[in-house]
Amino acid sequence: MILDDFLVKTEHGYYCRYGGFYIDAMLPVACNLISHAHGDHATSGHRLMYATAATFAFMRNKFGKISEESLRVATFGSHFTIADVAVTFLPAGHMLGSAQILMEYKGMRYLYTGDYKLQDDATCEAIEIVQADVLITESTFANPGVKHPDVTAEILKLKDKPSNIMLGCYTLGKAQRLTALINQYLPEREVLVHHKMYPIHKLYEKLGPTPMKYSLYNRKAMKEGPANKVYLVPPLTFNSYFKAKNVLKAFASGWERLQRQNDIELYISDHIDWDDLLYFIDKVQPSEVWTIHGDGRHLHTHFSGKLQVRDIIKQ
Repeated sequence: MILDDFLVKTEHGYYCRYGGFYIDAMLPVACNLISHAHGDHATSGHRLMYATAATFAFMRNKFGKISEESLRVATFGSHFTIADVAVTFLPAGHMLGSAQILMEYKGMRYLYTGDYKLQDDATCEAIEIVQADVLITESTFANPGVKHPDVTAEILKLKDKPSNIMLGCYTLGKAQRLTALINQYLPEREVLVHHKMYPIHKLYEKLGPTPMKYSLYNRKAMKEGPANKVYLVPPLTFNSYFKAKNVLKAFASGWERLQRQNDIELYISDHIDWDDLLYFIDKVQPSEVWTIHGDGRHLHTHFSGKLQVRDIIKQ
């Protein structure tokens, strides 16, 4: 029997009282399972933390010293038990080290996706799809009107532009994926990265599957030589350069609002779109779908009378 309250949303994070642990807690708790290292999922200060080795590496880079005694490294595919709940971390395909969390309790399988994508990404582990009785899925782009275009076609929009390009993107995960895409499809382009991205690139080189070619940004490199540079910058830096001259501006994101007033539209997202969400649900074959991180109303309407879809219970 599916337990409606197996995982609930609290002010601290998503809580499983049957295992006595949280998932992606935002406030310090006794035991926290961390799906991936982005700031809206990973925080420090917990007495006990479970995550992949890559996630902990990115957290050390962000937070500095973390008590090693509090860390429990979860290897993809390995099983461990917390109280009476069996837990397995599975690749989510969102970024390097990102995990889905499969929880098994009294014969029922509950799958928490974290953030995930189905598109190919050479810089991280490919998603692994398993079946579950309950799918607890992000719904960032759970809208029939959202369809992410082919990534190769999008990155090729930067080809043959007679100018250097300032490319806004998120520092962790997206910047490294873009670097690899530019290296592969636009080898004539030189990638320069912002100083905040540089250490993350180094960690990706150490821990990830794909070597990357890039340099740390400096003004001289941007101004001299051929106009073949792509300068990757974080969102705040990108916004501060709204009057930048002699460059084309683009921002890599699935959000339409972030494409406005740029010279190039670049729809590259690290989340699932509507079609991929439907495909994923079909493969997981859940009896129920619980939605988090977004708006599940379109999904509820789509499956009305066929599959139970609801927001996760708030406590």
